[in-house]
Amino acid sequence: FLSQTVTGNFANVIHGLNANHLTDQVIQRSKRMILDTLGVGLLGTSTEVYHKVKQYSKIYSSDISSTIWGHLDFRLPPLYAAFVNGVAVHSMDFDDTWHPATHPSGAVLPAVIALSEAFPQKKKISGLDLLVAFNVGIEVQGRLLRFSNEARNIPKRFHPPTVVGTMGSAAACAKLLALDQAKCKNALAIAASYAGAPLANAATQTKPLHIGNAAKHGLEAACLASQDLQGNKQILDMESGMGAFYTDYSPQSLPTLQSYAWLLDQQDVAIKRFPAHLGTHWVADAASSARRKLVESSDHMLPLDKIEKVIVKVPEVKYVNRPNANSEHEARHSFQFVACSALLDGSMSVQSFASENIHRPALRELLCKTQLEHPADNKPSFESLYCEVTVVLQDGNMISDRCDTFYGHWRKPLEKEDLEKKFQSNASEVLPPEATEGIIETVYNLEKVKDCSILSMFLSGQSARALSEKLRLL
Repeated sequence: FLSQTVTGNFANVIHGLNANHLTDQVIQRSKRMILDTLGVGLLGTSTEVYHKVKQYSKIYSSDISSTIWGHLDFRLPPLYAAFVNGVAVHSMDFDDTWHPATHPSGAVLPAVIALSEAFPQKKKISGLDLLVAFNVGIEVQGRLLRFSNEARNIPKRFHPPTVVGTMGSAAACAKLLALDQAKCKNALAIAASYAGAPLANAATQTKPLHIGNAAKHGLEAACLASQDLQGNKQILDMESGMGAFYTDYSPQSLPTLQSYAWLLDQQDVAIKRFPAHLGTHWVADAASSARRKLVESSDHMLPLDKIEKVIVKVPEVKYVNRPNANSEHEARHSFQFVACSALLDGSMSVQSFASENIHRPALRELLCKTQLEHPADNKPSFESLYCEVTVVLQDGNMISDRCDTFYGHWRKPLEKEDLEKKFQSNASEVLPPEATEGIIETVYNLEKVKDCSILSMFLSGQSARALSEKLRLL
């Protein structure tokens, strides 16, 4: 009987959730996530790792094809479109972060957009279909993360999107394909066999592949399940199933469909203001504030030659402790680099990670004076961590500042205006202004859009023709 197991219960919920279950807050929050993810994905098409995976994916061809974001003249089969666009989303570590820790949107959105383009012309996927599928994929990730207390902390062994993101992508794609409960169970089982990647590849060009693979593998799992490929019917119930990834795995049933409570209603995401590991955002805000105090007391110039040392109090997170970041990927995963950059410049931006900024002598000099401390009360959780930056001057004076909640964290969400500015800044690097505006308007009206292929048209860079088409669709 389907709902006796947690796996059966999940299958039942994935199959049963529909547009009527969505709340206004879930719709609003998920639209913000969608807009932000599209923007960072578009900007990500300018990165070196993106160009490498795009070249690799050209070896695949198919009669069915999906949009590659930012490209009018290049399409790929849905699986590889999901992969390439997913890599773009995470290529700069600029995508959203949730609690318990994962990057939820990048694993799901590229997969459902690519899949939506693979349906026959007569079977249009609406904006509401896309919103429901996206939210099912986000929900499944959040629920799985709550089956383990370990998952509440910043990870140590594997990168969470490679596990829960793959499952979320499979659930979202199963929803879009309208699979029955038995096939939803198989989609989860197949996806679990694609799950997992070690955290050792953080701060390298391989880490963005984690999100691309999660999107692609989830889509593949749902497509295989639609062909009735069989997997273990209790994959979420077993220690040797999803329990393989957590030592304290304790699966629970989901709320009933009659009164379904979405996790996104209870827990918003963090949206980043600059492209780096989320933990560094506390560091940036504390260091920027410390710099303001320093400059006020030193004739509005940063007294670099008078700095004895810089102490950065953060939780112990080994893969973000990088005293000598030499590449953009290492710099994005370095407490020390972000502290010194923010002290020098007063803020962080996309440009902070350009090679000329990473290797400038003033930064290297300051890095040599910087040390991390790990107070016992500073736990490695995005819910509770803090950062304190202290600049010790040669005359013995100390300037300190502390950040408990940075701007962009779920406790202090970006204002709509700042979210739009981030999107426009990112998207305008690769799209014409009309396409950029078209995406904003389409996402904000997504639940009213009759055919979501309009979104893919804008994402490819089409503008004038798509705009007139769009007015007809809304």
